Amino acid sequence: MDLGVRWKLHGDGRTPAPGAVVRPDERLSWPRTAGLGAQHVVAMFGASFVAPVLMGLDPNLAIMMSGVSTVIFLLATRGKVPSYLGCSLSFVGVAAVIRAQGGTSATVTGAVLVVGVVLFLVGLAVQYFGARIIHATMPPIVTGAVVMLIGFNLAPVTASTYWPQDQWTALLVMLFTGLAVVCLRGFWSRVAIFLGLVFGYGISFVFDRVFGKIHSVDGGGHMTDHWRLDLSGVGRADWIGLPSFHGPSFQWSAVLVALPVVIALVAENAGHVKAVGEMTGDNLDDKLGTAISADGVGSVLSTALGGPPNTTYSENIGVMAATRVYSTAAYWAAAGFALLFGICPKFGAVVAAIPGGVLGGITVILYGMIGLLGAQIWIKSEVDLRNPLNLVPAAAGIIIGIGNVTLKFTDTFSLSGIALGTLVVITGYHALRALAPAHLKTQEPLLDEGTSSYDEPSGGSGEGERRLP
Repeated sequence: MDLGVRWKLHGDGRTPAPGAVVRPDERLSWPRTAGLGAQHVVAMFGASFVAPVLMGLDPNLAIMMSGVSTVIFLLATRGKVPSYLGCSLSFVGVAAVIRAQGGTSATVTGAVLVVGVVLFLVGLAVQYFGARIIHATMPPIVTGAVVMLIGFNLAPVTASTYWPQDQWTALLVMLFTGLAVVCLRGFWSRVAIFLGLVFGYGISFVFDRVFGKIHSVDGGGHMTDHWRLDLSGVGRADWIGLPSFHGPSFQWSAVLVALPVVIALVAENAGHVKAVGEMTGDNLDDKLGTAISADGVGSVLSTALGGPPNTTYSENIGVMAATRVYSTAAYWAAAGFALLFGICPKFGAVVAAIPGGVLGGITVILYGMIGLLGAQIWIKSEVDLRNPLNLVPAAAGIIIGIGNVTLKFTDTFSLSGIALGTLVVITGYHALRALAPAHLKTQEPLLDEGTSSYDEPSGGSGEGERRLP
């Protein structure tokens, strides 16, 4: 059985020839491959390490399970889809809502484990029925709206939790990170979040030495005098040791909050497979279901041990595009580095010590970017918001999600925010479509531009059919 773990040496093993690419089944020399693997870990570091901290989970376990999930993904796709699976930011809002309702870390991971199971089943359905099943249930208007409300639902977390801990550090980190994203080029722009974290560490250290302790709310929400950067936990942490594990706990209220994220994960995986296929020149349509299922399996395994869920990372697509090296050997190397970092508690303690003000500056940009990815789905799919069939359910669902509107059924059961907003978008769209006059119904592509080619005959619907007459 071909597991995709054999690679041919590309050229002299040093650098690709001008205009050439290193294909998934090729590799450079092992030292260069290891270097590329380390580069992939750095690329995902900023977002993938911020996520478990924001979710209140162990960052050491997060990085370890990201390496394990990457191995599972590479084996499942037989080395055809180069990808790194890092901690998904889509669940940060879910974790905040569950904890606000009194949930623990076990409640968070239990809810997300169910999402991983559902994602696995969706992947099997896509593999069996084809990608048109995604189009039938989650057209771009629905997917974009759900991704948008998941991102923007996080705004109060930044405004009330992180920013007040140190507003001036937050402002400087926000400005620095924004400049890094826009002004830097190539690899450095891909690690802008990581650079923002490093800058924030430095600024917090300097402010502590110049101004002393700050009088503000701490991570627990209490008004106290405290240091911005507290590294006492780093000194106490061991160099080598296993991360902390815990089992999941299942509550229906928490599961209902988390389930909408399945839509975002399907969109992420579909876009990732399409992007990689275009870059490598390979037709990866038949790998979409496998990729989704592998993501689900990795997330189930991670959350079963107390870690966060995982998903494909656009930062690593950027690294591939910049280096033109698509070798899966580099991702095996990245997974190895992740496992090593995972058994270094001191490394995790450094991550856990990220000052609240630094997270405030980072999350202002990060959460907004998550939300605007929904708008990007609309733009790429040419969703017409002049059509009330698109406009009404999306508008209602987004406001419910952002405003955290609550619908109370009984004293013990209610739906609010992300869960209620997603339900309104999905059921509202399909109900209105069933009742709408024929001239409002248009043929829309799949999750992103170009993915309508999945399972479509060569004479499929043209551009004109997607537009209103």
